[in-house]
Amino acid sequence: MVVEWITLGVAVLALLVALLALSLATTITRRVGSRDPIAVPKPWRRVLGVTSVLPAAETVHLVQQRRQRVAFVANPTKAGITEVREQALRACSIRYLAEPMWLHTTAEDPGTGQAREAVEAGADLVIAVGGDGTVRAVAEALAGTGVAMGILPLGTGNLFARNFDLPLEDIPALLRIALEGAEESVDVGWLQVERGGRKDPRRYPFLVIAGTGIDADMVGGTNDHLKKRLGWLAYFLALTKFMRKRRMTATVSIDGSTPLTGQMRTVLIANVGRLPGGFMLIPDASATDGRLDIASLDARAGIVGWTDLYTTVVAQGVGWNQPEILKAYRASRIDHARAHKVSIRMEHSQLVQVDGDLLGDATAIEAWVEPGALRLRVPVA
Repeated sequence: MVVEWITLGVAVLALLVALLALSLATTITRRVGSRDPIAVPKPWRRVLGVTSVLPAAETVHLVQQRRQRVAFVANPTKAGITEVREQALRACSIRYLAEPMWLHTTAEDPGTGQAREAVEAGADLVIAVGGDGTVRAVAEALAGTGVAMGILPLGTGNLFARNFDLPLEDIPALLRIALEGAEESVDVGWLQVERGGRKDPRRYPFLVIAGTGIDADMVGGTNDHLKKRLGWLAYFLALTKFMRKRRMTATVSIDGSTPLTGQMRTVLIANVGRLPGGFMLIPDASATDGRLDIASLDARAGIVGWTDLYTTVVAQGVGWNQPEILKAYRASRIDHARAHKVSIRMEHSQLVQVDGDLLGDATAIEAWVEPGALRLRVPVA
């Protein structure tokens, strides 16, 4: 009797193993057949219900059209750039993309020439790898071309990337966004300077903020060693060196309006408004509204005025704007305006900056916006 039960148990076990093997073989055969129907004999295709999941010829053509040619324009001085390159090559490989172009910026050319070279070589997507300076240089070459731009932010401030909520410390996520993200048309600001009564023939792009006054002094006075150690906090330490500087006198004209003259610490021309640390310097600024946001900042009465200005910036960042009537009684002031074009003439020569890059001294600047000129890869909603 015991022998019979053992024999029955073995038979049942053998049957289960056979059924498992048959199920596994069927699954594998169907999977292979769905990808390569010719590999499975026709009778078995009918029995197993093998159907091809290969797209139709028209779909294959569209998929091939979407297979982009990628170029990376990278600042070789950034820490970890070698590891970033390895991750970038791997990210392209697993997506069956052609080996990407990898171009290094130089001190003489921070990325504009390299991006143009990539476009001429057939790139559909150019990814800027570096800080705001590299991003700005690449954008200069891509604006108006229809070629998409991605960003791998490796700088100190990474202001443009912050304003589009890119995950700054997550390289794999950044690569996923750059290679597979949605595309958004964003505005590009342009600036021209005048020195000693003569206009500089070159126009300078900016994606974040351009300005003249104490903000440019702060950029010029920031210690590079401290910037590497403290990050964006080094800019605020540099600001303390210029708090006692005399206010500048400037005349501002917006969209050809009657010029207004006043005293202020700085005039900012913004494409976006978010700063590091969660500060919203210009809350309403948007890179997709087709306009520039102009802000003049003033602080009087020494440390009292600067403290009041800081409080105002923090307050507007949480959505509170002081009534207009109260501005006249405060030791600081922030005035906002929006325009497609703005002209600013300074009584005395002042430093000018665009996205944290100094352009030297100027007696006048003119800025305008080119709406939707840049196609930017952003996170999918």
